Amino acid sequence: MNDVWFSEPVVIDFQPNGHRKVSSCFEAMECLDQRWPRQARDGAWRSASRVCRDALDGLRSPVEARKTLRKAAKVAGLLA
Repeated sequence: MNDVWFSEPVVIDFQPNGHRKVSSCFEAMECLDQRWPRQARDGAWRSASRVCRDALDGLRSPVEARKTLRKAAKVAGLLA
């Protein structure tokens, strides 16, 4: 499985640990699975996880993956 890179990183604010620039679907999956707050794992989080995984499998575009990650971060109040 090859990584899929975004045209521009999404900056996510994981307080108190600081900002994280997410530049690819693999990095997005890592953040969604390991760093995302439990209380913010909602429908937007599930959608971002699914679309990023689909992009890694070649079923979705990096534009779609970045867009859903950005939306999930915004809904969760994590978008820097």
